[in-house]
Amino acid sequence: MGLIQEIDYGTPASTSEKQVTLTVDGFTVTVPEGTSIMRASMEAGIAIPKLCATDMVDAFGSCRLCLVEIDGRNGTPSSCTTPVAPGMVVHTQTGRLKDIRRGVMELYISDHPLDCLTCAANGDCELQTQAGVVGLRDVRYGYEGDNHVFKKNDGAENFKWMAKDESNPYFTYDPSKCIVCSRCVRACEEVQGTFALTIEGRGFESRVSPGMHQLFIDSECVSCGACVQACPTATLSEKSVIKIGQPEHSVVTTCAYCGVGCSFKAEMRGDELVRMVPYKDGKANRGHSCVKGRFAYGYSTHKERILNPMIREKVTDPWREVSWEEALTHTANEFRRIQYQYGRTSIGGITSSRCTNEETYLVQKLIRQGFRNNNVDTCARVCHSPTGYGLGQTFGTSAGTQDFDSIEQTDVVMIIGANPTDAHPVFASRMKKRLRKGAKLIVLDPRRTDIVRSAHIEAQHHLPLKPGTNVAVVTALSHVIVTEGLFDEAFIRERCDWDEFQDWASFVALPENSPEVVGQLANVDPEEIRSAARLFATGGNGAIYYGLGVTEHSQGSTTVIAIANLAMATGNIGRPGVGVNPLRGQNNVQGSCDMGSFPHELPGYRHVSGDAVRDIYESLWGVKLDDEPGLRIPNMLDAAVDGSFKGLYVQGEDILQSDPDTKHVAAGLAAMECVVVHDLFLNETANYAHVFLPGSTFLEKDGTFTNAERRINRVRKVMAPKNGLADWEVTQKLAQAMGLAWNYQHPSEIMDEIAKTTPSFAKVSYDYLEKMGSVQWPCNEQAPEGTPIMHISGFVRGKGKFIRTEYVATDERTGPRFPLLLTTGRILSQYNVGAQTRRTDNVMWHSEDRLEIHPHDAENRGLRDGDWVRLTSRSGETTLRALITDKVSPGVVYTTFHHPDTQANVITTDFSDWATNCPEYKVTAVQVGASNGPSEWQRDYDEQARNSRRIATLEAAE
Repeated sequence: MGLIQEIDYGTPASTSEKQVTLTVDGFTVTVPEGTSIMRASMEAGIAIPKLCATDMVDAFGSCRLCLVEIDGRNGTPSSCTTPVAPGMVVHTQTGRLKDIRRGVMELYISDHPLDCLTCAANGDCELQTQAGVVGLRDVRYGYEGDNHVFKKNDGAENFKWMAKDESNPYFTYDPSKCIVCSRCVRACEEVQGTFALTIEGRGFESRVSPGMHQLFIDSECVSCGACVQACPTATLSEKSVIKIGQPEHSVVTTCAYCGVGCSFKAEMRGDELVRMVPYKDGKANRGHSCVKGRFAYGYSTHKERILNPMIREKVTDPWREVSWEEALTHTANEFRRIQYQYGRTSIGGITSSRCTNEETYLVQKLIRQGFRNNNVDTCARVCHSPTGYGLGQTFGTSAGTQDFDSIEQTDVVMIIGANPTDAHPVFASRMKKRLRKGAKLIVLDPRRTDIVRSAHIEAQHHLPLKPGTNVAVVTALSHVIVTEGLFDEAFIRERCDWDEFQDWASFVALPENSPEVVGQLANVDPEEIRSAARLFATGGNGAIYYGLGVTEHSQGSTTVIAIANLAMATGNIGRPGVGVNPLRGQNNVQGSCDMGSFPHELPGYRHVSGDAVRDIYESLWGVKLDDEPGLRIPNMLDAAVDGSFKGLYVQGEDILQSDPDTKHVAAGLAAMECVVVHDLFLNETANYAHVFLPGSTFLEKDGTFTNAERRINRVRKVMAPKNGLADWEVTQKLAQAMGLAWNYQHPSEIMDEIAKTTPSFAKVSYDYLEKMGSVQWPCNEQAPEGTPIMHISGFVRGKGKFIRTEYVATDERTGPRFPLLLTTGRILSQYNVGAQTRRTDNVMWHSEDRLEIHPHDAENRGLRDGDWVRLTSRSGETTLRALITDKVSPGVVYTTFHHPDTQANVITTDFSDWATNCPEYKVTAVQVGASNGPSEWQRDYDEQARNSRRIATLEAAE
């Protein structure tokens, strides 16, 4: 086991289909037209010395090490910037070239510290490597005179020297080691798209600068790590490498944060994680990363992580550490007692969107086979359940239609209710790259998110619609397309039901769906609606990306249907560059849905009422399955308050912090007799738990995640579970304690069972994933290499279905008492309820939830930036600090939900989507006023939480 070494070809690959043949050092090589000589040479196995070139960014040609000679041409052109030509004869190693390279390298070394033995990059320094490659044996110029290396010159202050910048929590910047190759600057621009770095000064005065000569922590740097990854020296170095040393082996695995599903190399020294490096062969991220996946893994070893099982009789008692056997036996006995006393349906479970497919499959299997009911649900209930319903009704399958590579062929991007730069930053970087190349952008969002206007990007149309009016605005877009004859009739006649289209078209053409009427309702300029509709319909390949700003509404499912209607009407389905793409929030929320985590569906989205589907599992599991749908999460809580639901197994979810109407959730949990929390930390839900089962991190297990593009990626174990068991083993031992004869030896066996019983996974196995790298379901005999793009020749349901989308205003209304509308979302540095990221140095960027409020609304209330404010709704109240900004419209306020001391969901209501019960997080009528301290509820909650987290200490033996 060693380090996984990826080839750096020096320049990006050409996408040309035309081939060119040339000769490099006597070897014939054929490459696509437009390929650089450097890359062609590397394809032939001939490495040309380089410093400023790397295949993640475009060629730059500044280091002058990669010079070559070409027969018939004068001079020594740089191989990175010179494209191949038919019949070209290239020489990479001649006496002339060797002399030039050594001379260039001497100049670099003459202004570089010679502390190689103590340098953090020792063994991983390209400057050190290339000095050896070119045969440098002496530096004739010496180290006297002007330099950037020494703090003092001849006893006097050296004003060209700069101190090391250690302000960023994850990496350092040492200007004395910078060779001004510009790789970091170009990575920030071309890969990340933030443009936070620049080269200041000219000639010998040149140096890399974050922003306007700022510290990294004060600049616009988003800490994605692209600059660190690109740096060929120790100028930019991970602090973990400085502390631990160079890694000695690595394992490819998948990030456990958002739904992008980035592949990383976990680089290790022994059983200690040194760093996470984005994997260039990862098909979701293509070698890029964000601050969370790249750096925020410290939670796995945080001091607050619980490593031993614990039980208690009452939630007011302190926790008592016990053995795994005692904890699992106690849990099994309690669940059996409750079912005997209250009935078979009195217990249930919640699967985790942070756990693997295999672990999620086992939890729903435990509930159906062991509990003998369908009382299973998942966090998708409170995020993307309307996606499942809406796309299932219109297209016939409950997932996005495209792969992430599809964005590279998109001409018009429409973003609805999503903030990709914060919630899905790696994909957002790819999107921004496409936008900088000329694609057009339409954004529908109450806030002016960062992507509306950022470096070299400005949306052609931003529709700052009033929260709750999504259906009306999307239907108004369709109104313009239908009434102006901009729909794709050929596509509709071939791929959809024409009669249903005509019925839908007659509906959207009604005057009440016109931009003039809807614009007044949604506070959007009607001409902006019309112009946006025309652009989407006529601008070429149109792709729609949407997020929780679509689904978390009382009409979430209706909006998803309206989006599907819009895509079908314009023919933007079934080819690269188009599609309907839900941006999934958690790493495996797609997978948890695929695995049968809903109370009405078995794995593969097959309804529990289907006799043929139940027969598959009944014959395999040896039990009779319930043919009636079970309880959803809100129903479980309601039933608990009513007294008929008494036991709950919660794996890797924190419903007390993440679900709406916190007081109701607390009441439901408090009414139960056995709440089992299976997690890494004593989360908020554990305040009401009777059993705590310690979980394992993604670094400590084998399995698979399925990302937002339906890509099944391997998760590989890089260290032993610190709690002793992987999560799948915990669930299996609980099943065994309840009398089930499970005997899986490895997660690959669980996947084999999934493939055996689920048609869309039929060809998936660990061996196949090792061979393919990753696949996108459906992956079966009809699609042996997976399905990057859905609905190419026809919809899964046959004909695409147009459905009327009548706008029905939410019951949550503003008025004199609550005149503002609250909407919620995420921020880049934090993730979901913050259980992981709050236990990392990411808190440097976001240590508290803030309330964004427009200057006009703040002035009317006498509020200043940073003031403590009281946020009140019909459901409850909390306090937090104000952030005055014009990113939100007048009448709208916004906050995040990452910190439990704020508990934003004490404010949200119990209104939910009509079809799926997805909560209406995005529309809450509130009032904001000055505050002089925490609310009474916050004080009570803090006291209860501190009391609940007590752990009894064992008394010393006498």
